[in-house]
Amino acid sequence: MLRASLVLVASSALGAFACTGTINSLSDVAAAVKCTTVNLNSFTVPAGQALTLDLATGTTVNMNGDISFGNKSWAGPLFTVSGSSIMFNGNGHKFDGGGPFYWDGKGGNGGVVKPAPMMKIKISGTYKNVKVVNAPARVYSVSNPAALLMTDLVIDNSQGDKANSKSGGKAAGHNTDGFDVSTTNLIIQNSVIRNQDDCLAINKGSNIVFRGNTCYGGHGISVGSISEGVSVSNVVISGNTIIDNDNALRIKTKAAATGSSVSNITFTGNTATGIKKYGVIIDQSYPSTLGTPGKGVKVSGVNFVTTANKISVNSGAKRVAVNCGSGACTGTWNWSQLKVSGGSGGK
Repeated sequence: MLRASLVLVASSALGAFACTGTINSLSDVAAAVKCTTVNLNSFTVPAGQALTLDLATGTTVNMNGDISFGNKSWAGPLFTVSGSSIMFNGNGHKFDGGGPFYWDGKGGNGGVVKPAPMMKIKISGTYKNVKVVNAPARVYSVSNPAALLMTDLVIDNSQGDKANSKSGGKAAGHNTDGFDVSTTNLIIQNSVIRNQDDCLAINKGSNIVFRGNTCYGGHGISVGSISEGVSVSNVVISGNTIIDNDNALRIKTKAAATGSSVSNITFTGNTATGIKKYGVIIDQSYPSTLGTPGKGVKVSGVNFVTTANKISVNSGAKRVAVNCGSGACTGTWNWSQLKVSGGSGGK
């Protein structure tokens, strides 16, 4: 039976065809990705296998149904998409990672091996209208080869907020970062994230915009953690809503890191409520919190400007904490548009 429907129209010198390929199972993928239109129908990826789409330049992908994954303890990822000038439209359909099978309250820190990241995005172009539910651990890893817009996405790991028989009374979901970013020229916008870790974690890169998103229940929006020999620059965090997170806005650098830098980080027009630990925290002692800071990561140009960032922290939380190593935080920082209320003063 022919599963991959190929409607051949024309060919190019690069070997891609102006045809439509339809994917109903993994066996259809090799033929379908030769086409510049790919329709992704509903099916279950067998346990221990991945759905990998290595697309021709200029391909349009349409999700026409939901994708689920069989359960098996392995490293993953479950889904990878790569290519240049891609239009990936989820049409509101979902990828279901089967999180309850894996969740044990330990995430990547022990317990059962979990596919992480669940979703690996290596395209330029546009990725939109996709829903991801029940990720085993980290959700998106983004390393686009050229400019990428990610818009109107949903990450819903809220089922992991509850304890289960393996999590020792803690939330069963753990280390469920929404977006782990190591890239340049990326915009993530108008998306909703419900998870148990960072809503956004920028590990390295430049020209990154995170705007108009809503983050529920996790650890907040983070630059970092920053490791050895990397740089983060020209980041804009704007117009986001952060609800019931541990932290609102955070920069975290590893105490042992050297040869790294963080510069030109702009926060504007963000709103946070129900913050449990820190409204704003800049900490160079990671993985400790407000421990002995390192001085091998230079941090400069951290600004709260243009439109007020309004943050409300809970009664037991700290409003602001800054913990920099000697000579490591430099230059002039403009915090004129930071308004934090509730809680108590920090460090």
